[in-house]
Amino acid sequence: MPPHELLAVAFHGLRTRRLRAALSALGIAIGIGAMVAVVGVSASSQANLLATIDKLGTNLLTVAPGTTFLGQNEMLPSTALGTIDHMAAVQRDSAVYQVAGATVRRSPYVPSEQTGGIGVDATDTGLPAAVSGQLATGHFLDAATENYPTVVLGAQAANTLQITSVRGHIQVFLGGTWFNVVGVLQPVILDPNLDSTAFIGLPVAERLFQTQPNPSEVYVRTNVNQVSQVSNLLAPTADPQNPDGVQVSRPSDALEARAAAKGQFTTLLLGLGAVALLVGAIGIANIMVISVLERRGEIGLRRALGATKRHISTQFLTESALLATLGGAAGLLLGAIATWAYSLAQNQPMVIPVYALIAAPAAGLAIGALAGLYPASKAARLSPTEALRAA
Repeated sequence: MPPHELLAVAFHGLRTRRLRAALSALGIAIGIGAMVAVVGVSASSQANLLATIDKLGTNLLTVAPGTTFLGQNEMLPSTALGTIDHMAAVQRDSAVYQVAGATVRRSPYVPSEQTGGIGVDATDTGLPAAVSGQLATGHFLDAATENYPTVVLGAQAANTLQITSVRGHIQVFLGGTWFNVVGVLQPVILDPNLDSTAFIGLPVAERLFQTQPNPSEVYVRTNVNQVSQVSNLLAPTADPQNPDGVQVSRPSDALEARAAAKGQFTTLLLGLGAVALLVGAIGIANIMVISVLERRGEIGLRRALGATKRHISTQFLTESALLATLGGAAGLLLGAIATWAYSLAQNQPMVIPVYALIAAPAAGLAIGALAGLYPASKAARLSPTEALRAA
């Protein structure tokens, strides 16, 4: 039969058993829909993360003290920020200094042991610009406030202290002294550790807590085209006497690694989707076997009118492939809808890879062809006399 007649016969065979065909295709649709949704959601999340990285910049480097062979912490010299600042390719830099022993509480009546995981760092006024940080409310430390008991809270620190606004003269009890809260940062994507930190000025930290001017971390923005060169020079520049005790890292690399880890998790979920497809394929094979048994009269009549074994097997194989292809197309639509809903809820771009758009119906066709091999072979082996007698 010509292809168009073969498809017409296959459509007729499915149309006479619409509910059964729809339920069979549903199994394939769920499996392929799940796989398309997993790929689409993962691709959308990665695209959003990579877009965020591009927006925040890949030219941020961090300098931190390393550890000795015995596991003891090294210490950056107090001159580290100044020497780094003199590097030609450095656009801006900022440092944080750990304020040891200081805790942040809403009142002195809260036990000092209940820190809520909030740390205290001293810093300078250029920190937000260096790490692409934005204020959720209020303002950051400036030349005036860094000399007085004022504090800016990271996003998680503010959430722990249940502070959402700096209006109304909000204070926290920091290290035994009342500090005015002048600002709250939005989450810092390039360094989430800053989210659970309270920031005070270095001058007031040195005066009240005897904080040493040895940075616990230095943030360095470099020329985009010279990141690698600056990275190689940062350690000996920060500590010429002990460059091996300096760790240099690039936060954007960690974010890209996180995107890659999400891709590996996607592979696991695709495996689960493949199991669903296998179940759907078995369901189609079962339905087609039953269809062969129910349609023995039709098979016998066609054979008696001159149809060959190849005609019969091709008919049932086409029905099976068509059923699975329709299921694949429906699954593609379901997966696209699920991806769109997720992207809309997360306020991120919707991305479905081109290979998923091609693979969904192609996978349905292949699965249907494989699932229909045995039923088609069984239908072709029926002799006309036995098929008519059974009918």
